[in-house]
Amino acid sequence: MRHPTLLLAGLFCTNIAMAAAAPWQQLFNGKDLSGWETYLSKPDPAWDVPGLKRDGSGAYLEPVGLNNDPLRVFTVDNVDGGAVIHVSGQGFGVMETTGTFSNYHLRVEFKWGERTWGKKIGKLRDSGLLYNCHSDGGKVDGNWPLSTEFQIQEHNTGDLYALGMEITVRARLVDSVDGITQETNRPPLYLYDPKGDPTVFIQKRPVSNRCIKSEDAEKPTGEWNTLDLISFNGDSIHVVNGKVVMRLGKPMRLDGPAPAALTSGRISLQSEGAECYFRNVELVQIDQIPPEYAKH
Repeated sequence: MRHPTLLLAGLFCTNIAMAAAAPWQQLFNGKDLSGWETYLSKPDPAWDVPGLKRDGSGAYLEPVGLNNDPLRVFTVDNVDGGAVIHVSGQGFGVMETTGTFSNYHLRVEFKWGERTWGKKIGKLRDSGLLYNCHSDGGKVDGNWPLSTEFQIQEHNTGDLYALGMEITVRARLVDSVDGITQETNRPPLYLYDPKGDPTVFIQKRPVSNRCIKSEDAEKPTGEWNTLDLISFNGDSIHVVNGKVVMRLGKPMRLDGPAPAALTSGRISLQSEGAECYFRNVELVQIDQIPPEYAKH
């Protein structure tokens, strides 16, 4: 007969092994966009989108809308020998999972394409990973769902934008960072700092909804980058190419009669005026923050 202590120890080790072996779920099947839906906002007047109403000056009066993609902004392509999600960037909008998720580790690879569009021509290439989305597209600035944004932008990948919600980050006020200087009548600049003061980020003054990541860990434009997002019991972690660049907590949704804890939602990838590619979009459920990303 086995000793009870050894039996318990064996069961404990088995449970650890089972947790460690939790299967990764592929959110992109490599063939089509099954499991996702799209939303695109009002297009640039210079683009011809059949069926959309315009005013007398030629401006569009309505968004392209839900699951309507006549300009083929979101498609599946083959790049670097494998299937990818190709985001042309022609217009603002999202592709969003049809399912909701909580307590997960999400991993996705991205790289920039060449083209930029409309008001983004000549500016930093821009996209985003939105998580804990809790509305349809178009609720924020006519473009985005209510959500937390893991920013994807040249040299700013890993930043936070709180989109119609609030979240707390340890941060400090700075005059300038990464060539960005505080401008008169512009929101203040906050930099993530593990030793900084807990600061609530929300889309209104005096703080604003942006917190800047601790370092630029993005690879040169044109190379593939790996993003890891940890979302667990209201805490989240932004990881760029293996480097933790921000830790966040206490997210609150603001779309009800009173603020409420935000710990689950859908996942979105943005089109924001720049061509980009995504591949290996995968997620695993977790029952704790993975040790490699836990605080030490």
